[in-house]
Amino acid sequence: MCFPLSGNETADLNVGDTVFISGKLVTARDKAHQFLFNERPGIKDLPFDLKGSLIYHCGPIVKKIGSEYRIVACGPTTSARVDMYEWWVMQEYGISAIMGKGGMGGRTLDALAKCGGVYLHTIGGAAAFLAEKVTRVIDVFKLEEFGIPEAMWLMEVEDFPAIVTMDSHGKSLHEAVRKESEKAYLRLIGLPGQTT
Repeated sequence: MCFPLSGNETADLNVGDTVFISGKLVTARDKAHQFLFNERPGIKDLPFDLKGSLIYHCGPIVKKIGSEYRIVACGPTTSARVDMYEWWVMQEYGISAIMGKGGMGGRTLDALAKCGGVYLHTIGGAAAFLAEKVTRVIDVFKLEEFGIPEAMWLMEVEDFPAIVTMDSHGKSLHEAVRKESEKAYLRLIGLPGQTT
């Protein structure tokens, strides 16, 4: 799947689908989400268009070589940290997909349904491997103000692996696992009526 998307291709994806991402993605962690939510910059105030984009919850390790930047490591960060902003950011800027680890809550799941978007879970603990999928850094926003891990990095990737764990049809693998785990826990501690 190549980002940014020109249409609504993510609406056809379902929980459990494997995706290999090519094209452009934008990293955004806590400070970037707080900035977008609190300051609400217009599209013209941002150096790159977020419409149809993939936002990656990641604080990369970046090395500057001459005038260029190289991504050394870019593993996912816990997405729940920005859950209170993501539902709004997604709808306001027309974002097609979010990628990170750990999943997100109900408001973001509702926003995915409204936008026809998906949440993608990528490999935790494989930051160096994932960095090999980055072909180049195109641009960076708020580097001086936010610092390297919190800046918004626009990068080009090829065959970046992920799996759909929340879709636009209201399904969440994270919520399903939580419910099954709760049932198993109740069975283990012997509460009645928890045999199914």
